[in-house]
Amino acid sequence: MAGMLCLFALGLTVEGCSRNDEAAAPGETTQGQGSTPASQSDAAGQNVAIEFRSEPDPPASGDNTFEVVVTQPDGSPVTDATVEAVFSMPAMPSMNMPAMRSTAAMPHQGSGRYRGAGQLAMSGTWNVIVTASRGAEEIGRRNFSVIAK
Repeated sequence: MAGMLCLFALGLTVEGCSRNDEAAAPGETTQGQGSTPASQSDAAGQNVAIEFRSEPDPPASGDNTFEVVVTQPDGSPVTDATVEAVFSMPAMPSMNMPAMRSTAAMPHQGSGRYRGAGQLAMSGTWNVIVTASRGAEEIGRRNFSVIAK
């Protein structure tokens, strides 16, 4: 009985750690299922679509390659943005694990595609924030999660 309670408590802890602070719209959470588009409004009222992919898919513990595609509402590519993905995993004190964070800068490769390498320290659920900016102005942000194998 005590073992069952421990497993239940561990399941609740893992579930709580894998949730984002913001409510995700339908299709906003990716768990190793290829690219996922999303739109985000900027201060000027324009939208950009942000798609995310990883190689391998799903990402693995260790080295990965990440690709982001940024497009305008009319489908034209955004070629002048600075794109970055921040991966984080909250601390799990009950498992004696500190919080983890990893950043992947993604230089423009052409046609609105941004690609870069990043490392995930371990398998599990990672929260991801992809940000596209022009200078100091953020033009798009995408929050979701991936499960590294």
